[in-house]
Amino acid sequence: MNAWFHLNARDLPWRRDGFGAWGVLVSEFMLQQTPVSRVIPRLEEWLERWPTPAHLAAVPPGEAVRAWATLGYPRRALWLHAAAVEITERHGGLVPEDVDALLGLTGIGDYTARAVAAFAYGHRHPVVDTNTRRVIARAVAGQAEPAPPSRGRDLDAMSALLPAGRDEAARFNAGIMELGAVVCTAKSPRCDGCPIRDLCRWRAAGYPAYSGPRKAVQKKFEGSDRQVRGLIMAELRATQHPVTDAEISGLWPEAVQRERALTGLLADGLAVSAGAGLYVLPHE
Repeated sequence: MNAWFHLNARDLPWRRDGFGAWGVLVSEFMLQQTPVSRVIPRLEEWLERWPTPAHLAAVPPGEAVRAWATLGYPRRALWLHAAAVEITERHGGLVPEDVDALLGLTGIGDYTARAVAAFAYGHRHPVVDTNTRRVIARAVAGQAEPAPPSRGRDLDAMSALLPAGRDEAARFNAGIMELGAVVCTAKSPRCDGCPIRDLCRWRAAGYPAYSGPRKAVQKKFEGSDRQVRGLIMAELRATQHPVTDAEISGLWPEAVQRERALTGLLADGLAVSAGAGLYVLPHE
């Protein structure tokens, strides 16, 4: 796996020497449910503007939401801003390398904490994402798809494969993710070009269809509350002035759904009432 990764790894910013733990942390926030191609230009803009946690912590959270632009799930921008403040105040402006310390930061779950510890600092931890789970399901379990996520089961499965050395383990974590992203893909796996094809139990079994439990499928975006929330957020980001009720009303015809989306944004702290039917991005 590591030899294949060395020769075939994509040239991605967070894999380059000297990229830094803050850059890795920002990239992990941005990469959640977002394609690499959309993340790279936004990541570069972000790190040019805020090269350290302290730079981001010094601006209002609304600026982070505005800069997040069309990446989606804008709560991640609020969480990343909060994490930057915590890093600045609690850790002297340096991204911590301990998994437990990372888990203590806003918006950081088990995957992100382990990814930063492994990829930024070289610690030996199993790191499991969707691509990793799919490769293990096929190659080790002989299944076309992984079962729904299970923290304990997934980490145990990855731990059993992880090389003993720190450097080798970090490369293996990245390599198995890369394999799932570009070769062992969900819909059109390129088995003939897979470096572990002769070890793959799914291939050896004749590619049986998956019949086990599946995780819940996300609802379609078109016509969803997520779409309405996105329209309102785009309006808020597009101006430095408060957005009026009338302007929001013109974004979506269904009043009940529009009000539900706006109420959700206010509850999440992504929008703030400025009084008299006016709304702005968070500023404190």
